[in-house]
Amino acid sequence: MTLPFVTADLPGSGGAVKASPEDFRVDEVPAYLPQGTGPHLWLRVEKRDRTTRDVVRALAAALGVPDREAGWAGMKDRAAVTTQWLSFPVARDPDPASLAGDGFRVLEASRHQNKLRTGHLRGNVFAAVVRGGDLARAQACAAALQARGLANFFGAQRFGAAGRNAEVGRKLLLGDARDPEVRRALRDRFLRRLVLSAWQSRVFNAWLAERLRDGLFATALAGDVLKKLDSGGVFTCEDPAADGPRVERFEVSPAGPMFGHKLKPAAGEALRREERLLAAEGLGPADLARGGGETEGTRRPGRLPVAVELEPVEGGYRARFELPRGSYATVVLGELAKSEGLELPDAEA
Repeated sequence: MTLPFVTADLPGSGGAVKASPEDFRVDEVPAYLPQGTGPHLWLRVEKRDRTTRDVVRALAAALGVPDREAGWAGMKDRAAVTTQWLSFPVARDPDPASLAGDGFRVLEASRHQNKLRTGHLRGNVFAAVVRGGDLARAQACAAALQARGLANFFGAQRFGAAGRNAEVGRKLLLGDARDPEVRRALRDRFLRRLVLSAWQSRVFNAWLAERLRDGLFATALAGDVLKKLDSGGVFTCEDPAADGPRVERFEVSPAGPMFGHKLKPAAGEALRREERLLAAEGLGPADLARGGGETEGTRRPGRLPVAVELEPVEGGYRARFELPRGSYATVVLGELAKSEGLELPDAEA
């Protein structure tokens, strides 16, 4: 799917990302900090060119606990320099310096009452160097993004190699077990969740792309499900004249469907737009029940505020910005660069 740009009227900077891991930095913003006491050891680690799972396994072995008992809020890119918190059920406090390994080190140690769980983060701060990029053009795109908002698209990584996962998820919901990949997903709960989530994400991207193309990106339609960007609460738009200015001020956002059998329904024209997307997938409400707990459904905001700080570096520029969890750095970088040279694994906040 070719996704439209919010800043389509502005030329991109061009350039390429990820000449080295140091060109892309991700710093986790935790939802809360450890209390200082408790049965779980929390470690803030910095890693370079290592996956989160690599570091978890190495630290668990050094601490003498099974890696399955470790906790983390989210995965971080391998080909980058990243920081994040990890937790381990360890009774004694080790010397942090003694835990350093190939490609990682411990920056901080503390304790907490609970294990760190997936999703327990506010977001991430990204710093990406665009080599060969035109700084003045990037600045114009960044200013436009701050005024207009970021389209909260899912990045390409969400869909797997060649984008195949979403189609496997669609066939699974249709009950089409002739495809061997569908049969494998039916046997593997992790894979089942992965492909169903990819399908939901593809349809969300289609919903958001249509809103942009129809000039409805920053508009409240009667019947839209709107999401409060500070608290996450949702409600149905009954008065577009009252809710429209709240959308413009980034208080609320139209919330697109991650389709499922318990999804809060839209109404009126907003509902008809969503029903049309579902029908285009060859699916109806009854098919969504086949996804069980993996397709209960939820709402995702389509428009987010974003502030991008830019600074010149040798041969290009560096872009710094913060995104909430579940949003993708490549969407921001794509708006700035509009370049096919963005060799960047889709970093998800």
